[in-house]
Amino acid sequence: QVQLVESGGGLVQSGGSLRLSCAASGSIFSIGTMGWYRQAPGNQRELVATIASSGSTNYADSVKGRFAISRDSAKRTGYLQMDNLVPDDTAVYSCYAVIAKSITSRFSAYWGQGTQVAVSS
Repeated sequence: QVQLVESGGGLVQSGGSLRLSCAASGSIFSIGTMGWYRQAPGNQRELVATIASSGSTNYADSVKGRFAISRDSAKRTGYLQMDNLVPDDTAVYSCYAVIAKSITSRFSAYWGQGTQVAVSS
């Protein structure tokens, strides 16, 4: 089975930084777009950032200039570097990846279970 596992969450002070990782494993032929969502209790789920296999990136207005998404194809891992964190960044961050399991398979979306990020004021 394909599995995505996030890591790197934690508690930081306002203005601090965290780097989240999303490691993909299992039967994987190709990974297309990867990205990160976040959701805090009572809030809507927000698409934070995406990165295509080409390296092209997109960011939500709320994080643009502060967060940077990247990927390492050899490690099958995506990253989210978060700088200048503020309390409103507090949420569970979940990664997703669009993956083909074989050369003849269609691409399907897979999700990690999420990692908690908490930012204190």
